[in-house]
Amino acid sequence: MILLASIREVAKLANVSPATVSRVMNGTANVDADKKERVLRAIAETGFVPNEVARSLFKKSAKTIGLIVPSIENPFFTQLASVIEKTADEYGYRLLLCNTGNMVEKEKTMIQMLTSMNADGIIITTSNEEVKPLVDACNIPIVITDRRLEKVMSCDYVHCDHYEGGKLATKHLVECGCKNIVCLRGPQDVSSAKARYEGYRYVCKELHIKEQFMDCDYDFEQGLIVTEKLLEQFKDVDGIIACNDMVAISVYKVLHKRGIKVPDQVQLIGFDDVQLARLLTPELTTIAQPIDDIGKKAAELIINKDKSNVDKQEYIFKGQLVKRETTKN
Repeated sequence: MILLASIREVAKLANVSPATVSRVMNGTANVDADKKERVLRAIAETGFVPNEVARSLFKKSAKTIGLIVPSIENPFFTQLASVIEKTADEYGYRLLLCNTGNMVEKEKTMIQMLTSMNADGIIITTSNEEVKPLVDACNIPIVITDRRLEKVMSCDYVHCDHYEGGKLATKHLVECGCKNIVCLRGPQDVSSAKARYEGYRYVCKELHIKEQFMDCDYDFEQGLIVTEKLLEQFKDVDGIIACNDMVAISVYKVLHKRGIKVPDQVQLIGFDDVQLARLLTPELTTIAQPIDDIGKKAAELIINKDKSNVDKQEYIFKGQLVKRETTKN
């Protein structure tokens, strides 16, 4: 096989113009059947591979979606990435996953990189207010998932109703007979964590329940440390709302180590419904985010950007209570 270096050499072999070769590859116009057959034969004979960067600049599309997440160690974002990748693949797009460790400078770098490489759009989960100028100035579509950036109106939002989820979790523990509920609230500079906590507070006020909380990052190791402190500070606790499923699993680990029975002595509920929630013994009661719906909608907003002239929108999905074995009802 002879390897040819350029589209001009393919055109020469097929006895057509370089423009005709381009039309055949890109499908941008009808080409005479005989010419098309000659071009395809020439491409096959030479093993010609088009320069994807050049094609993306010409077509103003790299067929690439960038996904920027704060931590791939969080199973929620791993599952979200899987859904987005599957959806992108169905439409002939590729996914470029960027893990920032929740570092604002990395987020800025990734946004700039994806913009410069002519990505078709960016899906990002962030609460870092410092990236707002970049988001507002970005010349490619941006979809923010799971969280919100205040006063940023230049992008679409796709997320779960975290406030209602917080209310749902609290009411369930009350219905299960809990009298002393402690909320392990997530970082309050993260909009989703704040909304979940506000949902908890609403129910406490509505039902005249004493509000009790401790701060905890969305992190398994942090959950272990904070749970030990919780059990020392709130000795009568009989219900715990964890800020996410990974923290709920760390809570259970500490309770089990101390010989505290779940759900007989302490009932436990998480948030997200990651796959690990079903693998735990006992299986974890949780508020399920519709991860499939969120990921699919976020990807399609990027993919269908040229087919829709509507203003920027916010898509809010309802969370659902999934009753399993860490609560009594």
